[in-house]
Amino acid sequence: MSRMRLHRRLILAGAVAATAALMMTACSSGTALPGDDTPATGGASDGASSASGLLADAPVAGDDLIVDGSTMAAIKERGKLIVAEALDAPLLSQQDPTNPDNVTGFDAELAKALAVYILGKPEVEIVPPASQTREALLQNGTVDVVFNTYTITEERAQQISFAGPYFESGLAVAIKKGTSGITSEKDLDGKTVIVGANTPAVTAVPEIAPKATLVQFDTDPAAVQALLQGRGDAYVQDYTLLASDAASESNLQVVGNPFTKEPYGIGLKHDDAEFKKFINDWLVKIQKSGLWAKIWQETLGTVTVGDAPTPPEIGSVPGS
Repeated sequence: MSRMRLHRRLILAGAVAATAALMMTACSSGTALPGDDTPATGGASDGASSASGLLADAPVAGDDLIVDGSTMAAIKERGKLIVAEALDAPLLSQQDPTNPDNVTGFDAELAKALAVYILGKPEVEIVPPASQTREALLQNGTVDVVFNTYTITEERAQQISFAGPYFESGLAVAIKKGTSGITSEKDLDGKTVIVGANTPAVTAVPEIAPKATLVQFDTDPAAVQALLQGRGDAYVQDYTLLASDAASESNLQVVGNPFTKEPYGIGLKHDDAEFKKFINDWLVKIQKSGLWAKIWQETLGTVTVGDAPTPPEIGSVPGS
């Protein structure tokens, strides 16, 4: 599943509309628009571009890894990484309305970290995608990569390639702050559990908590309101949606990590094996160095009780 099917995505009519939206928002980290020779202004231009300074120690690829004629070399020569990424996804990639050049969140910080790895600085230009345009944006060369809660599937992998997975979402548990006795899905048995109608939680919760009582709501806002009103002990929904809810509702808290698997990959142009290996090697580096966990802690982790999850193994799912 993609968060594009949820309420928080920017819906654009196609790749042309996405590019037009970019021309209006001019969202980048100190970069000019495509074809614009005017010196870029705004945005950060050093490794400490994020508010928390997360990228100060981000790795930079050696010159030997930027192979002549490669996608990496083309990006470095251009001087910016062009990314398909949302602008309205709290804790994932959200634009600051008071400073359009500032886009923060888990996906956004990872995209900046990849730019640092290639360029030595977090120069990122964003093209906001719609779910139906992501493959086209890669295929026609509008963007270099997609960081967009892009679920890896074998069907999609026939059109584009995936590096990663870099994160696993899935169903997770949220509670009202102050609720005791629920720290993960293992504590749901015997509890009243709120779920979204016609969502995977309807069948998944009885499997892990057969004595739980389910209460279904048609919309996410209605489910959140019911939880805060005490009409259920917990709410089970997609982790990234719950994190988005918790970012705007201070009394909501996500506990534990996802207990089902929905692997997210970095979208790349099809059959660019060299670029895919380059990004996969980068992912391993930031996982081992702790940068991946720090980025999670400063974004999704701010509304989640518990330690950073273990990153998924690179190439561990069909299509990756």
